[in-house]
This record gives sequence, C-alpha cells and structure tokens, in this order.
Amino acid sequence: MKPFIVVPDGFDKSLFEELRKNSNLEVHPTSKVSQDELKALLPKVDGLIIRSATTINAELLALAPNLKIVIRAGEGTDNIDKTLCAEKGVKVANTPGANNNSAAEQAVALMMSCLRNIPFADKTMHEGKWEKNALTGLELWKKKVGIVGFGRIGQIVAKRISGFEPEIFFFDPVTEKCDIANSKRCLDLKEIFSECDIISIHTPLMPQTKGMINAELLGLMKKDAILINAARGGIVDEEALYTTLKDKKIRAAGFDVFAVEPLPADSKLKELSNLIMSPHVGASTEEAQFRVGEMAVHQINEFFMNKNLLNEVKGK
Repeated sequence: MKPFIVVPDGFDKSLFEELRKNSNLEVHPTSKVSQDELKALLPKVDGLIIRSATTINAELLALAPNLKIVIRAGEGTDNIDKTLCAEKGVKVANTPGANNNSAAEQAVALMMSCLRNIPFADKTMHEGKWEKNALTGLELWKKKVGIVGFGRIGQIVAKRISGFEPEIFFFDPVTEKCDIANSKRCLDLKEIFSECDIISIHTPLMPQTKGMINAELLGLMKKDAILINAARGGIVDEEALYTTLKDKKIRAAGFDVFAVEPLPADSKLKELSNLIMSPHVGASTEEAQFRVGEMAVHQINEFFMNKNLLNEVKGK
C-alpha cells in the first residue's frame, strides 16, 4: 500500500502538483483541509506536511496510528509535541533556512516602521489628515543596534542594515564573531538593553528563552529605544511590555509574534498606539513559501522513497 500524505495547511499549487506526481505516494487531493477533515483522515495517514496552523499534540497523535513523519514547512517546531512524537516513533523534520531572509526582512521592516512612524502616517493620511508635525521620526544611520540571538536570521539582519553604518551589539551563547565592521559580542543581555537604541530579537522559543526579556531588562532601555520581535512569541514578557509601552518608558515596539496566536480579542496590547503589530507574517512571502514547500516535497520523497531522513528535529 502506498504511503498516504496529507498537506493540511495550504501549499504552493505547483509544488503540490509535483508532490502528487510521485506515483509511489498517495496524496490527499487538496492541499488545505479543516481540522475536522484532518481528524477524519488521520487514521490512514503516513506522513504530514504542516505549517503553523496545525498543532501536533496528543489528541491528533492518538488518531494517527500509522503516522511516521511530520515535516514542518518552516523552521519553528513549537507547534509539534516532539517528545510525544519520539515516544510514538514519529519522526519530526523542518525546512531550516528557507524562511530566513523573509523573517530578517520583516524585522527590518518593523524597525523602519517604528523609527519613521510609517503605519501612523499612513493611517492619518487615509483619514484625510496631514499630521506632518506630529510624525517626526528617527534615523537608523549610525544607531547602536542590539541583536539578541545571532544565528542565521540575526546575522542576515545585521548584513541588511550594515549600509546604515550602525554599531552592532550581539548576544549569542554560540556565535562568537561577526564579520561586519563596528560589531561587538556582548556576554550580558544587560549591556545590550542599556546601551542600544534598537534591539531586535532572533532567538528560538525554548525553556531557557521563555520570558527571557522581562521587566528588568525592559527597564534598562533608553527612553527613545525601540524593541523588535519577529522571532517567536513568549520570549518577551507581554505584561511587562504592555506596562513599558503604556508608560512610554521606551519610544516604540514592533512585534510580528505573540505568546497566544491569533492575538486574543481582549488583548491589552491592542490599546497601545506605540506598538506596531503584524500577524506573524515574517515568513509570508511568495519566495519563502515556495522555498519551504520545495524543501518539504524533497524531504517527504526522500523519506518514503529512499528511507533518508533530512533535517530531523529532536527535543521538546
């Protein structure tokens, strides 16, 4: 019997058709199904290719006795219970690197939006106003930019903004060097939060980083400083963030990710005029979606046709 593959969260049409052309696999006819439809399909599923909309938890795994692999078309796997998958013999893989440039560009876009008040300028223009005097911004040129998490995405951000001649301060437990001129590794987050004009977060969400950016660190920031998070929700203590922005202790923040997504209707963050928000769209570019899909198609074919597991992800 052919392995049965389901792609529940949507997929580039051309890549989905390429996947279906594999005569050695049975692929569900559509590339997007509801959660109820997915639950009905799970008893016969051998492989899943998911994005962020599907959470692989105990409930779904209990319905999928034949499941052998889950591929996250993207990099973050916090929507997959990897420990339980390991207990059940289900392999987990992702598509590292495919989203990196898009995620980095989203961080830069939020950075510039905060510095130049672009969303507010646009809003008031559409309201028929001309609020020029109220929209004085700041330059990025020669600012001190702190990057928390200096892996692939953090380094891309540093490269993309290097033309603005910033001083780069970076914090990372592994990466020790930066090839960009005028850069410095910091061994203590307190140095970054007290020294930098702009701070951009690029760490994964894990037990060590959950709530890592807390009231103490936020309290060290300069009054005109800006905080950017296009990494993962939960890294920043949102209650502390709310208080910091409400009391105007920093200039602004730009967030693409939140502890609970979608953002709850009653979230206090919506009250803040100095918080620019986007709905976790860091990887939502046509180019990135094609790249993650291309990698996922290759990986599912390799796993079932050649017994080759690429980009396995382990841990919690």
